Amino acid sequence: MRTRVRGWRWRRNPLRRRSDVMEAWAVLVAAVLLFVVTPLAGTAAGLYAHDQARSRATALRAERHQVRATVTGDESARPGPVRGDRAHPHQAKVRWTEPGAGTRTAVARVPAGSRSGDLVTVWFDARGRAVAPPPNDVAVWRHTVMVGLCAAGGSAAVILLGYAVQRRAALRHRMDEWEREWARTGPRWTQPLT
Repeated sequence: MRTRVRGWRWRRNPLRRRSDVMEAWAVLVAAVLLFVVTPLAGTAAGLYAHDQARSRATALRAERHQVRATVTGDESARPGPVRGDRAHPHQAKVRWTEPGAGTRTAVARVPAGSRSGDLVTVWFDARGRAVAPPPNDVAVWRHTVMVGLCAAGGSAAVILLGYAVQRRAALRHRMDEWEREWARTGPRWTQPLT
């Protein structure tokens, strides 16, 4: 029958070795790092990513403008050239009227299933090229959460890897310690009785 005694590495006893104390400290440090530093790293990275993504979205909103246009040509079988816009995966010819510029036409990305005559919202940059819409608040928060989770997971992985390396080194040191002790006391146990 096996009995576990909790906290034995912290108590004074004749069987406690220096390596046992070091292992107890390593467990404590790893636990503190996991439960304190990991969430802080994830939060800090998430807040930084949120600020960056929000300022990028604001800059894109300033660069781009949206237009309500009518689909005139059906080219919806051809995928759009720009990645990352899942809401508007296809291209079609569209027409709209700009105040002071008259009627304009262009090939732009439109929602899947758009047919000729449908009214759609398309986005253009300053040069008049069809572009993806700027990220909305949901996309910014999704990016924030993903960066925070990745940073927390990465820091947890580094902490656990460091603990595993330390534990392996401690085990090697403990085995060397046992070898030295056995070399000193072993001959007394293995000598024949006279």
